[in-house]
Amino acid sequence: MKKVLAYILTPIYFILFGLTLVIFHPMQWLALKLGGYQAHKKVVDYLSFVLVYILYALGTKINFNNRHKLPKNAPLIIVANHQSMNDIPALLWLFHKHHPKFVAKKELEKGIPSISFNLKHGGSALINRKDPKQALSAIITLGKYIEKHNRSAIIFPEGTRSRNGEPKRFAQNGLKTLLKYAPSAYVVPVTINNSWKFLKYGGFPFHIGVDLKFDVHQPIKGDAMDFDSLFESVENKIKSHVQV
Repeated sequence: MKKVLAYILTPIYFILFGLTLVIFHPMQWLALKLGGYQAHKKVVDYLSFVLVYILYALGTKINFNNRHKLPKNAPLIIVANHQSMNDIPALLWLFHKHHPKFVAKKELEKGIPSISFNLKHGGSALINRKDPKQALSAIITLGKYIEKHNRSAIIFPEGTRSRNGEPKRFAQNGLKTLLKYAPSAYVVPVTINNSWKFLKYGGFPFHIGVDLKFDVHQPIKGDAMDFDSLFESVENKIKSHVQV
């Protein structure tokens, strides 16, 4: 019965999702042209809010758990496990006060209304995973940017999303480079749970009644310890709270 209901609710969700992207795309363009960065950022905040809460059409429960006071006058590097594309708008909304930017694959800069526009024009680092030199340059630029403006970068060190919730091996290079060029940053580990379950049946229908959880852990000053110790601490903190 639950899967039958999923076949009914998923098209409704897809319609809401598609309409949201189509509506907010020209809004972003106008905001950027007429009001610059701040106006564009405000539109992206509303976009991420809507994309998160239309998940309620699937009977989703959404829990943001953050018991920690995040620094306001310092850059943040938000490190999270990755389970589905629904992670992205949720993290954008959760950290919207900190002007989050993504390290994302370059293929996403084209073809997706609203999302591609924001990634291309909103300050994110778009990397070509087949071109290490370009990827390094993009991440360096992002690190300098968040250091200068006290903004935040979101990175998924697994590289690709987990299909079953089980975390993959974390790669060090992205975080290490960001910290090198944003030396005053705080690293904020985030554990995402149950996002992968939306695709439990494959691409269609979406699983309904998912209990989506985001747990924000204690921020760590980037220079509080040597990098290897910090990386191990961040990886262990995230993975130890994953529920599979």
